[in-house]
Amino acid sequence: MYDYIIVGSGLYGAVFAYEMKKRGKKCLVLEKREHIGGNIYTEEIEGINVHKYGAHIFHTSNKKTWDYINQFADFNHFINSPLANYQGELYNLPFNMNTFYKMWGKATPDEVAAIIAEQRKEIKGAPQNLEEQAISLVGRDVYEKLIKGYTQKQWGRPCDTLPAFIIRRLPVRYTYDNNYFSDRYQGIPGGGYTKMMSKMLDGIDVKLGTDYLENREKWRQKGRKIVYTGAIDAYFDYCFGALAYRSVRFETEILEKSNYQGNAVVNYTDIQVPYTRVIEHKHFEFGTQPNTVISREYSEEWQLGMEPYYPVNDAENEAIFSKYKTLANQTPSIIFGGRLADYKYYDMDKVIELALKHVADETN
Repeated sequence: MYDYIIVGSGLYGAVFAYEMKKRGKKCLVLEKREHIGGNIYTEEIEGINVHKYGAHIFHTSNKKTWDYINQFADFNHFINSPLANYQGELYNLPFNMNTFYKMWGKATPDEVAAIIAEQRKEIKGAPQNLEEQAISLVGRDVYEKLIKGYTQKQWGRPCDTLPAFIIRRLPVRYTYDNNYFSDRYQGIPGGGYTKMMSKMLDGIDVKLGTDYLENREKWRQKGRKIVYTGAIDAYFDYCFGALAYRSVRFETEILEKSNYQGNAVVNYTDIQVPYTRVIEHKHFEFGTQPNTVISREYSEEWQLGMEPYYPVNDAENEAIFSKYKTLANQTPSIIFGGRLADYKYYDMDKVIELALKHVADETN
């Protein structure tokens, strides 16, 4: 008999399992994929650690969280400095003085602020949608070239139909700083995320290729408590309907050249380019391998059977989720946690902090 059956071997499940093992509890991790690590899984191809489910850059301002994750890996000093490609023109991201100088030829913050202030005058009152929110933040010119097409591809909906909050946390800086994140600590684990996750799950029973929902009664009988990190609507058999997500399709290619685009991440903001971005994986770890591996990312509307990535947190879906959350709160024998169980986009540091909180709730 296990103390905990943990459904999912992603970051939440791995942290929970590691901490409970440390406390003398017996854990079994069930993973429906054929590998551990959830969406941060990396696969070695051509000596390069390829981020199979999209780029994952660890960043946090919480020193305790940084120290915690560094138990399991040595992190490098990678700084996320993506580029935006609009019809062959390259712009620095996040939006900063380098972006604005390329856009308008203005070199001082005062000049840039004056242009944005003039362009945002078209927005009357509080922004009512993503388009209005973006224009109020950076003006019409930046919105048209660097936000509109990319966002429409990402969400599959016109920007004026998307809620304003999606873009409120968009970094906008009046300095020449290309560091996408403002967090003090950031980097990539040496040897890839899978190596890190293997260390977290060392000595813990793991069953791959096992879908808990296909035989939940069997597994319930084998554990005193279930920790569920899968989709909350799937757990409750979609009784209130399926929650909406965006999914991502990856086209990964090995190229016989040492350097394809000179940067880890390049966003394609023109609506005519079908993919949202291209990742060149070797640059996450400053690789010098003779070949390179790239992944083109295509955003798609999620359907049953596809991998859910980004929750569509509009009013309609939040109302559905609240019903599932009520059911979850009435099921004390199950701990729900993580991105899919909470129907919420989490950065990796927040997933770790959430898992540690739930561990503390269980053991205090």
